[in-house]
Amino acid sequence: MLSWANRFSIFSFLDNHRYQTNYHSIECLLAIDNKNSFIANAGNALNDLQNFLNERPRWLFGHMGYDLKNEIESVTSFYKSRLGFPDIFFFEPKIIIRLSEKEMEIESEDDAGKIFEEIMQNENRLELQNDPIKIQQRVSKKEYIETIDQLKKHILRGDCYEINYCMEFFAEDAIVDPLSVYEKLSKTSPNPFSALYKLEDKWLICASPERFLKREGGKILSQPIKGTSSRFLKDDSRDKKSKEELYTSEKDRSENVMVVDLVRNDLARVCKEGTVKVDELFGIYSFPQVHQMISTVSGELKDEISFSEIIKSTFQYERSGRGIFSGAVGYITPESDFDFNVVIRSIMYNASEKYLSFMAGSGITFYSDAEKEYDECLLKAVAMRGAIVSK
Repeated sequence: MLSWANRFSIFSFLDNHRYQTNYHSIECLLAIDNKNSFIANAGNALNDLQNFLNERPRWLFGHMGYDLKNEIESVTSFYKSRLGFPDIFFFEPKIIIRLSEKEMEIESEDDAGKIFEEIMQNENRLELQNDPIKIQQRVSKKEYIETIDQLKKHILRGDCYEINYCMEFFAEDAIVDPLSVYEKLSKTSPNPFSALYKLEDKWLICASPERFLKREGGKILSQPIKGTSSRFLKDDSRDKKSKEELYTSEKDRSENVMVVDLVRNDLARVCKEGTVKVDELFGIYSFPQVHQMISTVSGELKDEISFSEIIKSTFQYERSGRGIFSGAVGYITPESDFDFNVVIRSIMYNASEKYLSFMAGSGITFYSDAEKEYDECLLKAVAMRGAIVSK
């Protein structure tokens, strides 16, 4: 199916990987080809997007990049991404395919039967082998630890109470087959907010475990992640102990409470008074490489609240990524419902520039151990590195 979709210059594939949760809605969505689109960089992008949304109800798929923070807060990004993603892009697809375990539903103005036949003819795609790739690390371990020490001084001075610091891994002159990379990443790290997103020559290959924001009718919810521990799949007792240690970790609980308070304050701006609540605090969820501490915060939206107002009030500008990383990918329905992930655990690739990048980060507080934070970044990078580098 993805091989067939790749004949088009734009598509967005959103994959739940069969994770069944209380907030699960759609297993798989594939949006293909561009009937109409909106593109903008930070400045007045969210207001312009709202005008685009107001034109008429329709399905829209796309992304919001990290640098939207520049129009929400008085900040500037000095680092310019080589990946080339715009700060906002949404497209109205010509074809929408919904997948479940037993059904494929095709919505299109064209002949759905013909589309189905074309997809089936592409079922046995020849998997391409990536050329050898040399992955480089933007900062050394020594530089990383020195930076963490400097960040802790800022925290001690009261400049902030937590900083999400990311390190970049990159490759130049990289030639890869994004579909093969996504298949490998999905096998080793099948996470509930995964995505394969193609915007002409730009690709996002995403294995995110984190939901940013979901609206369903008058209800909105966010599920921030703070807290990570290793998996030990070949040792059940050690794996269970790692999970228990995460749940009882004072550091991780402290970080999680901080982000929960942030989300509660954000949602209170757009929700009816007294409706914002913490549905789950310190939930421990297991993924292929790591256990994660996830909390859920929800509320009832004020009447007539707009999409742009919600995003301006909740966009997590404190994250340290650049470009599309730490932004959000997802969809908006004709009923104005939406669901967006947080773009983490992701590989970004610009095929024209032959530039490939992925980032890994962690929340830094005054009590953070720089060595452990460095190791956590390497742990989070394992699946992405493995999907790129042939063994």
